Amino acid sequence: MVGWILKKILGSKNQREIRRTAPIIRQINDLEQKFQSFSDDQLRGLTATWKEELAKLPMIEEQWKRLDEILPEAFAVVKNAARRLTERGQTFTVCDQPMKWEMVHFDVQLIGGLVLHRGKISEMATGEGKTLVATLPLYLNALTGRGAHLVTVNDYLARRDAEWMGQLYSFLGLTVGCIQHDQEPSVRREQYACDITYGTNSEFGFDYLRDNGMATTREQQVQRGYNYAIVDEVDSILIDEARTPLIISGPATISTHQYDTWKPLVEQLVRKQTMLCNRIASEAKEAFDAGNLEEGGLLMFKVKLGQPRNKQLLRMMEDPEKRKAIDKAELSFFQDTRKEELFALKEELFFTIDEKSQEADLSEQGRSFMNPDDPNAFVLPDLISEFTEIDLNQSLSDEDKEKQKGEKQQLCDTQAERIHNISQLLRAYCLFEKDVQYVVEENKVVIVDEYTGRKMPGRRWSDGLHQAVEAKEAVQIDRETQTLATITIQNYFRLYQKLAGMTGTAETEANEFHDIYKLDVLVIPTNRPVARKDSNDRIYKTRREKYNAVINEIKECHAKTQPVLVGTVSVEASELLSRMLKREKIPHNVLNAKYHMQEAEIVARAGQAGTVTISTNMAGRGTDIKLGSGVADRGGLYVIGTERHESRRIDRQLRGRCARQGDPGASRFYVSFEDDLMRNFGAADRMTKIMERFGLEEGQELEHPWLNRSVETAQKQRRRTISVISAR
Repeated sequence: MVGWILKKILGSKNQREIRRTAPIIRQINDLEQKFQSFSDDQLRGLTATWKEELAKLPMIEEQWKRLDEILPEAFAVVKNAARRLTERGQTFTVCDQPMKWEMVHFDVQLIGGLVLHRGKISEMATGEGKTLVATLPLYLNALTGRGAHLVTVNDYLARRDAEWMGQLYSFLGLTVGCIQHDQEPSVRREQYACDITYGTNSEFGFDYLRDNGMATTREQQVQRGYNYAIVDEVDSILIDEARTPLIISGPATISTHQYDTWKPLVEQLVRKQTMLCNRIASEAKEAFDAGNLEEGGLLMFKVKLGQPRNKQLLRMMEDPEKRKAIDKAELSFFQDTRKEELFALKEELFFTIDEKSQEADLSEQGRSFMNPDDPNAFVLPDLISEFTEIDLNQSLSDEDKEKQKGEKQQLCDTQAERIHNISQLLRAYCLFEKDVQYVVEENKVVIVDEYTGRKMPGRRWSDGLHQAVEAKEAVQIDRETQTLATITIQNYFRLYQKLAGMTGTAETEANEFHDIYKLDVLVIPTNRPVARKDSNDRIYKTRREKYNAVINEIKECHAKTQPVLVGTVSVEASELLSRMLKREKIPHNVLNAKYHMQEAEIVARAGQAGTVTISTNMAGRGTDIKLGSGVADRGGLYVIGTERHESRRIDRQLRGRCARQGDPGASRFYVSFEDDLMRNFGAADRMTKIMERFGLEEGQELEHPWLNRSVETAQKQRRRTISVISAR
């Protein structure tokens, strides 16, 4: 009680921290007024003076102390430079698009810069100008001559921000570099030699691995140290991808894969499983129609084990009574006392698929189909027993024993490779969808990043999965690779002497940031009050009903010329909505991994009256949508999410595309029980009760704050498997 009263009187810890910055902010603004009388050369001369002074201090601790002393002046210099570029209407080209400088730092941005310089995380709402905020501490810390890095989520943003903010740094006499995926080592070395370097987390990490795992001389290395880094979208990089290993790989000496050999048989096996599951589903329908819920539930649970995305299964899950019967069967079989029965049930299928853990397993029936003459070809031998038997055979010499053990080991390795190849092919066919997890371009399988919706050329799934997908898509199967060097993203960023971060959504992960990286989070107030209206989710039984509702909502907005941004989680979903809008004769733009080259142009038009833009998560990060003339009077930009993402932060970033800097705007998410998140993590029993209680009719939706919390619970329960980013 006393703590609550004190908090009301004194404010929260965050509010007190913000208030403590007020004297420094006033000092910065006073100095900036003073610098307005300086010539360009005088202002630029301060950079050279400070660099020369700091170069004479040999210890980094001494340099840091001096940086703290000159911070008000340095921040004022940067702000004044931004003012000069604005007043002169400075024009330039960024990513081949003409731009005009129109930014001067607000006080809240000065606070954000101060927080970043102190090695903390600055949480700023989407649209508050994090890109500009970073210029303040990057300029200050680059004065040491040790380099300052800005780490972002993709090559496009790295290049865009380096070219955009580079106008400011260049004006003040600093050099700016940018690391891109396809650069040669000599070019990379030049970029790292600059005062400030922009790049992605994976490119910085891969360069570290090449320098420390492959370079044989100092001249072959490209990086020059780990002084200061600001991580943009810090929650995504340091939390979501923290344990993601970065792997440098090279061609294996011997290629042992058999994906092309086993592909025809696996294709047949998948077809047979589909036919079997459809037949079982038909039997289940008959049982349900006869009123036998227990038998119907058991049969459909079997279908779920063998084909979790079976269309008949998904349709039956829409019926509350049938869903309850299926859930009941599933719960009963996962009891410890019924393990043998569950095993027997799985053996009635050709293979089983676990959608949550992304695993596939051949059954005895499946092994017999793959090799009728020798089903044991897909079972690993018990090497310990076989080796013991060889050792106990006194008729064999030591040389013969070693020879037989070697033969047994080789046979085991061959069988292990065979089992692994077939398991990966089953995963490729049953769990990985074209235009969702990957696209096919120029006879290559290109991964699509699940968080940004962008293509990741040059990246490959590990452990043979990428080759399995290549075999499935009938493109060239690249040679196997072997790991040459590896590091996790978490361990790479621990190398920096001072680390800071920016995001719009860090406070929910504050404990994790502190425990892992010793980083504190400070929430920066908005420059203007946020005017966005976030509506409750609308939940439908089926995807079809959901998409029809989305189209109707778009038609209403389009009729009153209110711009709409429609967010999707995959290329496939964006193209489906595009086809539906074409049928309605509604003009629109599509922004996804296939059409990323037009990104800047599409985003620039997204806020104009009557514009409809369909986008994957690409438009969820780092892109600013400005409202056209008269749009504010129509309610501003309306953001529609067509599915909840597995990460809550992606959803919040999508909402944040509208209502920036006090502009009006609104957002709403449309969800269905068929969405992957809801099927796998959506608390099926609770959802079944909801459906029973409300008796949903065709096209009818549910809408309530309690349902929003259920969706968020599903997002929390999503167990992410560790992805692997590999480069050669």
